[in-house]
Amino acid sequence: MPDYPPEIKNRIAGDSKPGLVAATPRRWLSPVVIEDYDPAWADRYAEIRAGIVAALGDHARSVEHVGSTSVPGLPAKPIIDVDVVVHDSAQEALYVPPLEPLGYHLLLREPWWHGHRMLIGGDEDIHVHVWPHDAAEAVRHRLFRDWLRTHPADRDLYAATKRRLAAEQNPDYTMAKSDVIDDIFTRIFAD
Repeated sequence: MPDYPPEIKNRIAGDSKPGLVAATPRRWLSPVVIEDYDPAWADRYAEIRAGIVAALGDHARSVEHVGSTSVPGLPAKPIIDVDVVVHDSAQEALYVPPLEPLGYHLLLREPWWHGHRMLIGGDEDIHVHVWPHDAAEAVRHRLFRDWLRTHPADRDLYAATKRRLAAEQNPDYTMAKSDVIDDIFTRIFAD
């Protein structure tokens, strides 16, 4: 069992609203719609990844498919979440201009939340999360994804929570998932 350091174990949920640097995406103002898992999401991610890697070269230390669309069998909002780890996310000139010709624009700047930046692309259905190399949140994203890929009971628990919150049209859908996410992380860190 790995012994995770406190900065990995202590999850702090970020509130994205204060960091908006562009207009609120239309999708964020629309009701949450959860779709059954679509294997095409993996293919779409592969295309997105190829473009990001070509645009950023060595500036991208890693590019990972995260979020619900990265977990086979998990229903999700049809949004491809991508974590890009760079040396220093504050050096936006090294990654924002190279990604702009691909249709991405900077949407969020949250230096207080692990140095997070977020670019949005496609039809607002691609979220590129940029993290500095030492950001604990990027590690947690991978741990959560990998756990759900290999633990069907927790995948199904998370799916049921997502569907319930979407059906309720919970106005704070993202934050409302925190209790179940924290429960799952308890099992991840105990394993």
